[in-house]
Amino acid sequence: MSHPASFCKYLQERLIDKTGITMLHLLNGSDEPAEIIRRANEAIKAAPIDLTFAGIGENGHLAFNDPPADFETNDPYLIVNLDEACRRQQVGEGWFTDLSTVPSQAISMSVRQILKSRAIISVVPDARKAQAVKACFEGPISPMAPASILRTHADATIYLDGQSAALLSPATLSALAASG
Repeated sequence: MSHPASFCKYLQERLIDKTGITMLHLLNGSDEPAEIIRRANEAIKAAPIDLTFAGIGENGHLAFNDPPADFETNDPYLIVNLDEACRRQQVGEGWFTDLSTVPSQAISMSVRQILKSRAIISVVPDARKAQAVKACFEGPISPMAPASILRTHADATIYLDGQSAALLSPATLSALAASG
């Protein structure tokens, strides 16, 4: 949890410590992956997820479900392979020094499990994500644009900035504003 790219560290410092959230389950990437998945799957069975914060990547990934994402698996958590675009994003954001230091796999909540959440929030800043945002909100719902599946959820809120929304048509912008 001490690596700068650790989502546990990121969430702890930027959200949990600042809000006082007490009911949560963090995935400690320094533990054995099979054990992390086992514990997370048990926790989900015991208490369904009220709110999921899920990232959308430059390649349109949802969480770390890179294209082509598995829209069919019922496993709550799984080990996913990170494509080169996703790994380059990690370097570009400064989390890793070069591509050789970025892991080739990650533990991610599955797409189906994300959709089981009562509510989903995704914050998608920066011009680097504009093409993915366009593909996910104006293209077909497809495993090739994994975050496009969010359009099927009754309570998904997507926060875009002017740069990430720059390629969206006025009609799409109006529809997104009306639904939020």
